[in-house]
Amino acid sequence: MTALLGLEDVHSAYGLSRVLFGISLEIAAGECVCLLGRNGVGKTTTMRTVMGLLRPAQGRILWKGADIAGWAPYRVARAGIGFVPEDRRVFAELTVWENLDVAARAARRPGRWTVGTVYELFPALHELRNRQGGFLSGGEQQMLTIARTLMGNPELLLLDEPSEGLAPLVVQTLLAKIGELKAQGLTILLAEQGVAFSLALADRVYVLEKGTIRHEGPAAELRADKALRDRLLAL
Repeated sequence: MTALLGLEDVHSAYGLSRVLFGISLEIAAGECVCLLGRNGVGKTTTMRTVMGLLRPAQGRILWKGADIAGWAPYRVARAGIGFVPEDRRVFAELTVWENLDVAARAARRPGRWTVGTVYELFPALHELRNRQGGFLSGGEQQMLTIARTLMGNPELLLLDEPSEGLAPLVVQTLLAKIGELKAQGLTILLAEQGVAFSLALADRVYVLEKGTIRHEGPAAELRADKALRDRLLAL
């Protein structure tokens, strides 16, 4: 398969603190690929580097064959990559509808996602459309952040720790919704600590440790082999 996104020997740092040490990975169109690993291993930094929020010190980030390393985040988004950050960043004083409307007005890419279609995916948001973002629960905010990102009609969705801090029932709902997006053909790069959540969605996995890739392979291999999971993820 031809890679939609490819990272080649990517090194990234925050000032003098180096975090990524030669990350190389690829994602084909329609795949769900998961970055697994504990906190602090470089999952979020990988996402931020792809999105242009952190400029790589070395290496290439190839989007449809073009090197986008160092592009401003707005250019990356307009090229077709959407980012759902770990901290959600909803506009707390705006209603659900206003959060989505702001995203719709900023969108430059045509596609299936509108306020109406994201309400179809997340009916709860339609019920909450007049509630301010700051008064939503964590799960509701996560749904809103995903919906807001979809308004840009991305070809690749970056999801950073989507299940973190959510109640088990909410996690199951979110899992089903992301599964629907995958079934619709959206390409997804998922960064997660939740192994069960990740392996329920992923086609392939990359396990990170100390800013390097320790293991890569089909998700089915990890699902079927508890000893391998324990060895790689120290559960």
